[in-house]
Amino acid sequence: MDPILLARIQFAANISFHILFPTITIALGWVLLFFKLRFNSTRDEAWMDAYRFWVKVFALSFALGVVSGITMSFQFGTNWPGFMERVGNIAGPLLAYEVLTAFFLEATFLAIMLFGFSRVPGWVHTGATFLVAFGTTMSAFWIIVLNSWMHTPQGHEMRDGVAHAVDWAAIVFNPSMPYRLTHMLIASALTVAFLLAGISAWRWLKGDRAPAVMAALRTGVVMGAVLAPVQAFVGDLHGLNTLEHQPAKVAAMEGNWETRGHVPLVLFAIPDEANRTNRFEIAIPSGASLILKHDPAGVVPGLNDFEGKHPPVAPVFYAFRIMVGVGLLMIAMAWAGAWFLWKRGTLPVLMLRGFAVMAFAGWVATLAGWYVTEIGRQPWLVTGVLTTAQAAGPVPAMAIGSTLVTYLVLYVLLLGAYITTIYRLAKKGRVAEATDGSMVKPGSAPGEMVA
Repeated sequence: MDPILLARIQFAANISFHILFPTITIALGWVLLFFKLRFNSTRDEAWMDAYRFWVKVFALSFALGVVSGITMSFQFGTNWPGFMERVGNIAGPLLAYEVLTAFFLEATFLAIMLFGFSRVPGWVHTGATFLVAFGTTMSAFWIIVLNSWMHTPQGHEMRDGVAHAVDWAAIVFNPSMPYRLTHMLIASALTVAFLLAGISAWRWLKGDRAPAVMAALRTGVVMGAVLAPVQAFVGDLHGLNTLEHQPAKVAAMEGNWETRGHVPLVLFAIPDEANRTNRFEIAIPSGASLILKHDPAGVVPGLNDFEGKHPPVAPVFYAFRIMVGVGLLMIAMAWAGAWFLWKRGTLPVLMLRGFAVMAFAGWVATLAGWYVTEIGRQPWLVTGVLTTAQAAGPVPAMAIGSTLVTYLVLYVLLLGAYITTIYRLAKKGRVAEATDGSMVKPGSAPGEMVA
């Protein structure tokens, strides 16, 4: 295979594995802070029990996130030396800012957060939880700043083929950064919301009726109900920003080949890039023009305007529909769950099972969205500045392929161990008092409705 394609697949595999864990830790840190503050204000042990369980999930996710991130930095020097050679004056400082403002903060206070329950005053432990949560968000901020600058570069000038910073404010607050950052932070919150609801629903179905389980379940359902529609709104704004700055990506997302008005919203199709058309298309007339231009007759750019300079259509097209489909399912599930909790104070068993199945749905939506973003940038690595081919190093295909296989095997094993560990932690839930006052051990059959 082409060494450049192999290198792209290898980096995609690394970042796909890595992004799973920051997606959890970014928002879970703030959820843990919420649990701790609720305990501080109510002295209800249920909130502290929820904290103790979920801080283990945080620690596990944090550890895998750090380890998996290291391999990506190695690839800048092996597979992609042209990236730092051409734009290192900007990428280097931004990555350093992440370490100085985020990683050191997390590393300093993580031990207090994990082991300081009874060793430090309560306010110190709460403060440590806040600082770790703040550190994870700052880490996301700097990474999104760099990634956004690669999509919509500003504040630099090229000298002898090398980018030099001339305006750091323009670099940091580049045109796409606010949309990407907001979209990513909400994606993290939704991932955690459904993880909370899904694992808690699974625990309840297994007979763990501890108050902490229901506290986490309610928190997850309410988070999902509030944030899922907000994410849809932010996604629309992000799409409009992308249309302005990366029209070829939007054309691939929509499967639109010709620049025209009354562009249909394609629900399903098989993009045929060779013949520049869609096969088996199912579409809503003028839907894409209405969404992207807020006018049924609005003119939307087509892929034929960018022939040879647009991303591969099929991966972007399908990934976008997976992201949207999972997002709509999240809205439906969260709203239905919130309605049952509000009206009846209970969730039916069928809905509990649905949440249990969707425990890791946020990962699916996040990965699909990430593929839309990153594949949709091709053939550019830094839009208008550096192509992917220009950044690739002279590494033989055999060397890249062998390490790729090693990475994939290792990642499958680690991911399996991670998910297995979470469910084993959940299975160890303490014997809880049932709603009728009897003691229910994990594994006993639940009733048709839960309190």
